[in-house]
Amino acid sequence: MEKIPVAVQLYTLRDECAKDFPATLKKVAELGFDGVEFAGFYGLPPTEVKEILDNLGLKAASSHVPLDQFKNNLEQVIEDHKSLDCQFVAVPFITEEQRTENGYKELIAILNRANEALQKEGLTLCYHNHDFELEQLGDGRLALEAIFDETNVKTELDIYWLTKAGEKPVEWIKRYKGRTPIVHLKDMTTDEEKFFAELGTGGVDIEAVLELGKENDVQWWVVEQDVSRRTPLESVEMSINYLKEKLK
Repeated sequence: MEKIPVAVQLYTLRDECAKDFPATLKKVAELGFDGVEFAGFYGLPPTEVKEILDNLGLKAASSHVPLDQFKNNLEQVIEDHKSLDCQFVAVPFITEEQRTENGYKELIAILNRANEALQKEGLTLCYHNHDFELEQLGDGRLALEAIFDETNVKTELDIYWLTKAGEKPVEWIKRYKGRTPIVHLKDMTTDEEKFFAELGTGGVDIEAVLELGKENDVQWWVVEQDVSRRTPLESVEMSINYLKEKLK
């Protein structure tokens, strides 16, 4: 059975990318990742980025694009990601000011408009959660439930943030079976701080999530560590080595 490929979210390596984007991509390939999830292109045109990826044997797994770009610059978003042969494009974050009843309604409207346009071009829109979407709305639903109830966008479930909010990632992945092409793998320390941790070093049940991959049609596992107490490259190396062992 074909293995589900593993990408790294390049936000994890943002400082390294800012210093030397091509060299960082080369290091990612050397560590054994199959692809990358973008968080910007660091001044390079997407066509040049695609050439670098091809030369390194990496794929464009997915890409995080700020919400305002879907609202105000959708044609360019589509053009850029078609150039990269990057099917999955995700809204990564909303600001604190947007986390209101009306803010979520506007978000849902933007997602629906963008999703329709992306689908016509063969692209797939996803929504990446943090913990704040696990707060209850006035109608009793969690904000994240409302987002997925009222759109057809795919999920990009982040298992760290679900766990931090007191949720069980496995239950969410099962609930949205058929809508989970990208899953963010992150661990969490078992102390009161609940800090970001390299895979296999914390308390999140990573193995239970990995076991759901095939039956839920997961297309990519994505390693992300927002902040690390090690160097970011050390952190992602530990995480990819953990996955190499578990995904044998």
